[in-house]
Amino acid sequence: MDLTKLTLIETIKGLKERQFSEVELNRAYRERMKKLNPSLNVYLWAKENGTEGIPAAIKDIIVTKDISTTAGSKILEGFVPPYNATAVDRLLEKNISVIGKTNCDEFAMGSSGENSAYGPTKNPWDLTKVPGGSSSGSAVAVASDMCVFALGTDTGGSIRQPSSLCGVVGLKPSYGRVSRYGAIAMASSLDQIGPLTKTVADARLVLEWISGKDGYDSNCQNSEFKVQSSELKKDLKGVRVGVPREYFGKGLDEGVEKVVREAIKKLEKLGAEVVEVILPHTEYGIAVYYIVMSSEVSSNLAKFTGIRFGKTRDKFGSEAKRRIMLGTFALSTGYYDDYFAKAAKVRTLIKQDFAKAFQKCDVIVGPVSPTTAWNLGEKVNDPLKMYLSDAYTIPASLAGIPGLSVPCGFSEGLPVGLQILGKYMDEETILDVAESYEQATSWRKVKPKL
Repeated sequence: MDLTKLTLIETIKGLKERQFSEVELNRAYRERMKKLNPSLNVYLWAKENGTEGIPAAIKDIIVTKDISTTAGSKILEGFVPPYNATAVDRLLEKNISVIGKTNCDEFAMGSSGENSAYGPTKNPWDLTKVPGGSSSGSAVAVASDMCVFALGTDTGGSIRQPSSLCGVVGLKPSYGRVSRYGAIAMASSLDQIGPLTKTVADARLVLEWISGKDGYDSNCQNSEFKVQSSELKKDLKGVRVGVPREYFGKGLDEGVEKVVREAIKKLEKLGAEVVEVILPHTEYGIAVYYIVMSSEVSSNLAKFTGIRFGKTRDKFGSEAKRRIMLGTFALSTGYYDDYFAKAAKVRTLIKQDFAKAFQKCDVIVGPVSPTTAWNLGEKVNDPLKMYLSDAYTIPASLAGIPGLSVPCGFSEGLPVGLQILGKYMDEETILDVAESYEQATSWRKVKPKL
């Protein structure tokens, strides 16, 4: 039995039934990490001799007590936090161990995994391709079976998009479902911690473990997510699935569109009623996001002045500098009303679009990314082209609603994810729809040949 191929649910069952020990489990994962990490560049820190707990990978922007946390930046090189993020503490209570800290775009700023100060992570399906970002290492760790599951963060698609490009399940919970305490802030009104897993059932369980108020994050709701039932409803009768007109137009790759439309047909065959919905302000999503997000970035990263962390300014990467300058400009005197204030108003309109759409449907489905994984270096010098890769994930982040990517096929040998969006705090429905689809297909069983 290859222990690294087991899902989280299977791993828990196997340990309970004493089919293998925690020592054997950890040894199997460490051996696989040693074999694959040099070529994939997934881990920035890895446990060398741990023998206890179920091994999980943690994105290196989430702080871990006594374990190096860099946020993918040279600025925090050598920083060892004195405390854990709430989500990490909650995992430790469930006998989860931190097997490694995963590579990510610097301060979570990126859509490709290429902005890390420690080099890019490679896509396990094709080492010449990007894995997506910013939770690049976490997605690849799960896709290549170098951990049982991983935690990432999603600000504008940073869990869902790399999950789509690497062929794993990625869940961005509703804003406020999981405490942000211990996640190094990028954009505080958007950041959310969530799981990247091998199956939907695994994502459901991890969300239950990490959700709920902790007293540290004032935006965290007093609402723990509970797994409702162990019995999966096989069909989708009575479920209304909304398909946004705006998500199927210019810019969407033909191969990706074909795969996603086939997935929607499968939902219909499972009994779902498919209806068209309209999200009219979608086209403004990227513009709004890059004003709101960069404004919050300029505020959050102002702490790196050199006073607390030594000489830092010359250590910022080019993307971090770009976003700090954009945000500082948008917030500056004379420009605030023209940029940030207007963006905040349009953000409200985007949120209202979703509220109206959900009057007609229970979930909204569409592509996660307009393309499959692209070549390493292809978009590095064209920031706008890079930003457009998040066109379908950004609106849900601006609205604060939950979103999930589930593998739904391949285009030219590369994975494609189906995005399922739900009403605020209704992760249950998107997980149900995703799991019904997952169980009716075999995409979850297809693994990269490494």
